[in-house]
Amino acid sequence: MLHSRLRPLSRRHQPTNTPAPAPEFQNQDASDSDEAPEDLFGAFLPHLFPDDVHSFHGDPGQHLLYSSPRYGDLNIMVPSYPGSSQNRSGETTVPAKTDGSVNQVNEERKLFAHFLWSAGMVVAEGVEEADTPAAPGKTETEAQKESRELWSIKGESVLELGAGAALPSIICALANASTVTATDHPSSPALSGAIAFNFAHNLSKRPVTRKVSLHPHEWGVLDDAFSAENKGAFTRIVAADCFWMRSQHENLSRTMEWFLAPGGKVWVVAGFHTGRAIVAAFLETVVEDGFVVERIYERDLVARAEGGGEVRREWRPVRDGENVENQKRWCVVAVLKRG
Repeated sequence: MLHSRLRPLSRRHQPTNTPAPAPEFQNQDASDSDEAPEDLFGAFLPHLFPDDVHSFHGDPGQHLLYSSPRYGDLNIMVPSYPGSSQNRSGETTVPAKTDGSVNQVNEERKLFAHFLWSAGMVVAEGVEEADTPAAPGKTETEAQKESRELWSIKGESVLELGAGAALPSIICALANASTVTATDHPSSPALSGAIAFNFAHNLSKRPVTRKVSLHPHEWGVLDDAFSAENKGAFTRIVAADCFWMRSQHENLSRTMEWFLAPGGKVWVVAGFHTGRAIVAAFLETVVEDGFVVERIYERDLVARAEGGGEVRREWRPVRDGENVENQKRWCVVAVLKRG
């Protein structure tokens, strides 16, 4: 199961100076006998309650062990924001502007910016499995071939938007993308905190020779040096759980159009924790802006098909009889291209 790949690292061994931990922080062996009881319990929750799906994982500043069958254990630091809640409530303290008002976009963004989201794990798993060689003497099914074609990243130039912990960027770098660029909002401490740590800790000791970088980017703001230098530069754009702010849909679409290379594709992956309507609204926006939805389906985050493949069903902007409990076990996966 997807979520069983995650395990919280012992709090006893985590740095306290978040969001920018000491570079010498070392991953702890899974057999650490001093691990806190709450960490051990949390590690087994996906096995004890397999149908209880969480859209997000970890607490602000927490370190999670992401177990990758292909690349080994990865230490992923969850972003932490000043004043962010430590009890998974999503509450943050938002600084006022000089006129005393609050930046509403930043306020909404920070409600979701300090967790590891399941949509990012879907991208990471897909890329990893596409980079895993087929077993000798075993013939791939049509579904496996289709999935490999969908998620293959070797030689592609990758841009991740709203990266947060940047797990998809790390996996893309390990899967031999030609370049990987993670971006987040210019005000995000994750740029110098979680993302910087996750890149340094997980890529510096592995055979990654590709160009990996991180840059601030505000969706729809395209007159800065980074935007000017990278117009049409990326053959793959990753947008995982970036769609909860309806007011930013047009800006996000503009950013995608600006950075996407001719013939390139955008991976849109989203859970339904803020409802189906918000995801459907974003898809309507990008189609109006000239994108084509090349492929779209819903994926079950819990069940696996016989043989280990994904359980999929048709995407529907409205699904009668759906409630919060059965809604959260599904996510939508879409591939966009220019029309």
